[in-house]
Amino acid sequence: MIRHRPGCRPHRTLPAALLAAATLALAGCAGTFTEPVPEEPSFYRNLAKGAELDPAAAASMISGYRRNNGLGAVEIDPTLMRLAEEQARAMAAQNKLDHNVRGDFKSRIGRSGFDAGIAVENVSAGYHTLAEAFSGWRDSPPHRANMLERHATRMGIAAAVAPNTKYKVFWALILAAPDKRASTGGPGGPAAAVAADTPHRWGMSQTWSLR
Repeated sequence: MIRHRPGCRPHRTLPAALLAAATLALAGCAGTFTEPVPEEPSFYRNLAKGAELDPAAAASMISGYRRNNGLGAVEIDPTLMRLAEEQARAMAAQNKLDHNVRGDFKSRIGRSGFDAGIAVENVSAGYHTLAEAFSGWRDSPPHRANMLERHATRMGIAAAVAPNTKYKVFWALILAAPDKRASTGGPGGPAAAVAADTPHRWGMSQTWSLR
């Protein structure tokens, strides 16, 4: 049974011209106006449900946080992106939240091809959106300290999804700066101090520095 809205019922006795106008009016009555749905900000997209991480949004978010704390911005570095991706994928594959699933951080950064003077890493699991991951790191003192590493100028970030695991999404964030001594001809070498891991509900942070 077809029902018409009040005021939209056609009249059979209308003259042809008025009938045509009425028909046009009825077409307008039958139409439904749909407002465009605003696109969800990338940092709220759920990676566990198929969304993809937006590295540019992550760099902007972390750089803004650093600027609010009197520090310089960081930019995406392809080598650090690859290193973070490898770490996140390894943790997801092994269903294990650990810096050392592919070797210790000092060794991984050393063989990555990035000549680092300072490098810090956060690993986490269980955050399904970039916004959640950032908030978790910001609210954890050791993770926050890494995001606010004053010498950092580059970053890499990755998230790997493992649907059949408890945490679903595994994260790796690396911030670093090139070794200035390498470009000035100063002494180099592998000597480094690795800070002790600090346990955290969602992950751990780790710092490696040549300073």
